Amino acid sequence: MLSWLVYPVQYVANVPNQLLNSFADNIDSYQQLLEDNKTLKNNELINNVKLLKFAALEAENIRLRSLLDSSFKLGEQFLIAELMSVSLAPYEQVVMVNKGSRFGVHDGQAVLDAKGIVGQVKQALSLSSQIILITDPNHAIPVQLNRNGLQTIALGTGQLNQLHLPFLPNNTDIKKGDLLITSGLGGVFPQGYPVAIVESITEQPGKPFAVIKARPTAALNASREFLIVWSSEQVVPLQPLVSDENAK
Repeated sequence: MLSWLVYPVQYVANVPNQLLNSFADNIDSYQQLLEDNKTLKNNELINNVKLLKFAALEAENIRLRSLLDSSFKLGEQFLIAELMSVSLAPYEQVVMVNKGSRFGVHDGQAVLDAKGIVGQVKQALSLSSQIILITDPNHAIPVQLNRNGLQTIALGTGQLNQLHLPFLPNNTDIKKGDLLITSGLGGVFPQGYPVAIVESITEQPGKPFAVIKARPTAALNASREFLIVWSSEQVVPLQPLVSDENAK
């Protein structure tokens, strides 16, 4: 009987200790959950970054495969160059790539991506080159209609998605969707490279020429790798770097 009477008192007296132990266990579990949650979030961030890198590498691999496939179809000597920087000057369409005269690059060479003409080498430095895009306001490229061989000049407009054909009469046989390719005239761009697709034709009654706009086939605002092309079949040797002491 005495034990029955004492048990409730013992139980009540032991409750604070049990609550304290339970609270301590809960705190430890909560802290562990916070640490585990933080670790999982950090691992998720790292894995997401790795996935982004893998996606970028996959996209780069696809682009390089496209470039190589284009080069095989062209049957000419080429050099792959990567984009380094873009000119921020208003209306100036000039980019810098990581190949220069040490690799045999010279002024005036045609430059393209997997979809068509990008521009030409404006200035070849030792380890890099400036490329003027076909959309630069100061650039002109001889082209011809792939459908009928009609020849004209395509001028840059300062906009990456537009070329202007200012020298075609109103009654010219040209249609929306016609493909413009390099004509080979002038000796800068070899004949047959895709340049642009005709987007709009606006006749001007009372004026000699129509207003014709075309969209470049090259991905001028997205390409990071370019092909610098030689028309000659002769292999261009790689020139060794000259040290400062030898230069002196």
